[in-house]
Amino acid sequence: MIEDIKIKGNKVLESMASVGLHFGAPRSRRHPSTKAFSFGVKNDIEIIDLEKTLVGLDKVKEFVKKLAGEGKKFMLVGNKSEARDAVEKAGEKADLPWVALRWIGGTLTNFDEIRKRVDRLADLETKGASGELGKYTKKERARIGHEVKDLKRFFSGIINMSQLPSAMFVIDSDKEAIAITEAKKINIPVISLSSTDCDISLVDFPIVGNDKSAGSIKFIVEQIVEAYRGK
Repeated sequence: MIEDIKIKGNKVLESMASVGLHFGAPRSRRHPSTKAFSFGVKNDIEIIDLEKTLVGLDKVKEFVKKLAGEGKKFMLVGNKSEARDAVEKAGEKADLPWVALRWIGGTLTNFDEIRKRVDRLADLETKGASGELGKYTKKERARIGHEVKDLKRFFSGIINMSQLPSAMFVIDSDKEAIAITEAKKINIPVISLSSTDCDISLVDFPIVGNDKSAGSIKFIVEQIVEAYRGK
């Protein structure tokens, strides 16, 4: 396949191809906004022009380096099963807010209310660590334990997010449409890894590539986060 898309000899493009970034969606599902990124079709699957993908990736790297230089943070959002592990690990590694289970409506547009729930989680965890919850009955502690478990499932990735992020990076812009809509309402720029079936006109910094494979997602997430960290 490397020979098919004429990238042999370019180590960066070979690395991108090795994780399958060049595999798009079925031809019948191609969104018109990604037409320019199509290199061709093989077995009814769009083959993405990785040279154009690399241009998009480089633009994003420069953008996140600028954010880092200004002391700003961006949020990682990847709720599909293939993205969760990469998003969570990258967020924790770079001290960036992340969402990797389900987008809770209002996370950005109703941040003050969401923050109250996050503060509740932080408070309960602090009290649990200090032994303060010992004063409650067994039944009450069990109820609190269930509450903490639920809060952690949805908010552990934003527990340290004291203010709105300066940008958002999503995996699969179609799947994360609600998150993108919230970001656009409050003028937060959106970065995405989007396959050929996505409407990339809704995104400020699209990286057109395979958003269905855990390997390709991990590659792009790591590239962007390492750029942010100055590596």
